[in-house]
Amino acid sequence: MKSKKIYLVRHGQTDFNKQGIVQGMGINSSLNKTGKMQADAFYARYRTVQFDKIYISGLKRTEESVRKFINLGIPTRELFGLNEISWGIQEGMPVSEERDKYYNSVLNAWKEGKTDIKIEGGESPEDVSERLSEALDIILSQNDEKTILIAHHGRAIRILLCKLLNYPLRYMDIFDHSNLGLYLINYTGKMFAIERFNDTSHLDILDSL
Repeated sequence: MKSKKIYLVRHGQTDFNKQGIVQGMGINSSLNKTGKMQADAFYARYRTVQFDKIYISGLKRTEESVRKFINLGIPTRELFGLNEISWGIQEGMPVSEERDKYYNSVLNAWKEGKTDIKIEGGESPEDVSERLSEALDIILSQNDEKTILIAHHGRAIRILLCKLLNYPLRYMDIFDHSNLGLYLINYTGKMFAIERFNDTSHLDILDSL
């Protein structure tokens, strides 16, 4: 496999993000006004990058986050394996003391290394890791694609970065993610190195608006 430069971004803000409601794979939400502004700011900073391919998940918030790049005619591929984790019964529900207690108990179990546990009706980190492996195999096998853009999701990004760096999944929370934050990753053909961690400098212009 040949070397690649990978621009990995989380999707822009949605109303669910703003309200602190869990989305997951079962919630196909769109970007809100702030999310669209974040997408515009990311495009303004990186529109001159010569992307060979764009990869998005099956959820429209990723496509909307990189739509202006897609409109340039850059080849784009949707991969189910890039979808966000399924949070099962937690998805789309308002926060309550009982639900929050259950949700946090699962997160704490993952931190203890019990990454095969899943929220009822949802996926475990190991489930997501397995389908991410399939997506990653497809992406890395494209030898003619040297510079790629991947629009992704928060929890799935954490799991993916563990895979790339050979970290146990229990440590996934060390990887921060922000809406339209960027991880710039260099792949040598054998190993991965992160050049930029959750870079949001392109969003600084929004603070002045």
